[in-house]
Amino acid sequence: MLSGRRVALVHDYLNQMGGAEYVALALHNLFPQAPMYTSMYAPAQVDPRFRAIDIRTSFMQRLPFVKRHHQPFLPLYPFAFEAMDLRAYDLVISDSSAFAKGIVTRPDALHICYCHTPMRWAWNYEEYVERERLGRLARLALPPVIVFLRQWDYATAARVDHFIANSPSVAARIAKYYRREAAVIPPPVETARYMLSPEIDDYFLIISRLIPYKRVDLAIQAFNRLCLPLRIIGEGRDERRLRAMAKPNIRFLGRLSDEEKRAQLARCQALIFPGEEDFGLTPVEAQASGRPVIAYGAGGALSSVIAGQTGVFFYQQTSNALADAVASFRAGAFDPLAIRRHAETFDTAQFAQKMLAFLGEKAGCITGLRG
Repeated sequence: MLSGRRVALVHDYLNQMGGAEYVALALHNLFPQAPMYTSMYAPAQVDPRFRAIDIRTSFMQRLPFVKRHHQPFLPLYPFAFEAMDLRAYDLVISDSSAFAKGIVTRPDALHICYCHTPMRWAWNYEEYVERERLGRLARLALPPVIVFLRQWDYATAARVDHFIANSPSVAARIAKYYRREAAVIPPPVETARYMLSPEIDDYFLIISRLIPYKRVDLAIQAFNRLCLPLRIIGEGRDERRLRAMAKPNIRFLGRLSDEEKRAQLARCQALIFPGEEDFGLTPVEAQASGRPVIAYGAGGALSSVIAGQTGVFFYQQTSNALADAVASFRAGAFDPLAIRRHAETFDTAQFAQKMLAFLGEKAGCITGLRG
């Protein structure tokens, strides 16, 4: 029984907004008094709701440039998380795609990890190097660091009492790399914030950080060939290269407010999702807007999109395969209300219900848990 015991949340880093950060907010909603431990925190770069949370950072918070360029500091993260003092807590929930699960808890404390993926660059190093187009110096320096991180990642999996995966594909990776079982609870989407539009425009849409592994380049190549209107929302280090590739039918809208993004989603023909993600919230957000998704048929998209009902898949990650899928796509073949109903199965209320049920099973009665 954990009634009246203390709870802490742990998150990798708070210097960008993505699916993991929305999970962190949802966990905070379940335990509003729980402090959130993290390596470093940049308030201006994340959702303003984090400012209401008791956030406790590591020594990395004081390092120069780390909030903007955290990748060069990879070797320091294990030390940052292992140095966190969590002895006061009976239940610790880590929300991790890399380092947060490596925290050290009391022997009698319960550690549950919501895992977005086993450490991607450690277990898929060659693919990571290729898609990030790392320079020669990085290719020479990284291998010993990666060996260390892979060993540390495997060893620290034993510190977790129970794993939760965000998708079946991540559960399979946890089984392969950690030799552990994981329950599957999809990440939450606030579906009430998304509305159906009575009018649909002629453009297709991408919402993504503009970084290599998102494979926005495939969509640009496909739409260059098709000459159909494509709008791209997002920023990132790959933006200059992508803009240079694009023909005039492709518009870069940059960084938009959440309200503007929702308006663009509601009126698009379909969302284009060309990368392979661990889960991917944007396809669910599109479906909450009643819009279908054209997605690469791998990873998390397979668990959030229903082929022929809420979207279509292309199964070769090439511009030609994507172009063929778009060319054969007919928006009128999809029922916006049915798409919306499917998205509601991923709502925040569903996430909360499933998380509390899991915690109740593993930790006993959780009524009265406090931070």
